[in-house]
Amino acid sequence: MAYGKAIELFLVNGTADSLVTAELSNWNGKAIKIPRTEVSACDRDDIRGVGVYFLICQEDDGTDSVYIGEAENVLDRLAQHLRDYQSGKEKYYWNTAVIFVGRDLNKALIRYLENRFVEIAKDCGRYAILTKNTYKNTVLKEAQVASMEEFIDNVKILINTLGYKVLMPVPKATDDTVYLYCKGSGASAKGFVSAGGFTVTKGSLVSDHTVPSFEIRGKNYYNLRKTLIRDGVIEDRAFVRDYEFNAPSAASAVILGRTSNGKDDWKNADGVKLKEL
Repeated sequence: MAYGKAIELFLVNGTADSLVTAELSNWNGKAIKIPRTEVSACDRDDIRGVGVYFLICQEDDGTDSVYIGEAENVLDRLAQHLRDYQSGKEKYYWNTAVIFVGRDLNKALIRYLENRFVEIAKDCGRYAILTKNTYKNTVLKEAQVASMEEFIDNVKILINTLGYKVLMPVPKATDDTVYLYCKGSGASAKGFVSAGGFTVTKGSLVSDHTVPSFEIRGKNYYNLRKTLIRDGVIEDRAFVRDYEFNAPSAASAVILGRTSNGKDDWKNADGVKLKEL
């Protein structure tokens, strides 16, 4: 049985697009969301603590990516990221950092957390992962592992509440799921409406070509299609795993290789359009 959660959000400067803290009741951890533009002037003690952090990026092609790291002083590490970008050592540009600190964290624990978060984020497949190396063989006591897995569960709740689905699995179909189908131009796909938009199921086929105007009129979806192929979500024209798009039209455009109105191009087994269901 799932129980409700009480979350306290505090807008430190009175606006949601500035620094925000988030805390769960009866948990000694804390989430801190800070824009890139506020890092240099920040002098908060809680951000100077031991913790893990997520650097949220949006690539030029419109796709989301994330760098997941750990530090014994998170604020100093964020400042180092800024210096590395200015000097050309760091190629990606992040807009927001989401930090998680805890009273009892230490170096071994945050190394464990960093590795687990990278593994989970890769399994979820919603963001491209920029982290290259993690400590995969951190030795912890059984009780410490249990405590960190509980920490991870709480981080999943808070980072999703703050608007980032990096640790949220792609929705799964249930016995009540109504499947919809999209066909044309050599494409044959199956999917369903889900909480975050529209999920296309494993094995769905995309078209064997894109129309010339797609790159101009549907540039974002054209780039998204290329990214899904590059990242291995689509191989040999087939989805190798379920993938959630943010809207039915995004899914049908990628599948058909042209601009598309998902409300018309997704239909149930009887040919009824999504907009009529």
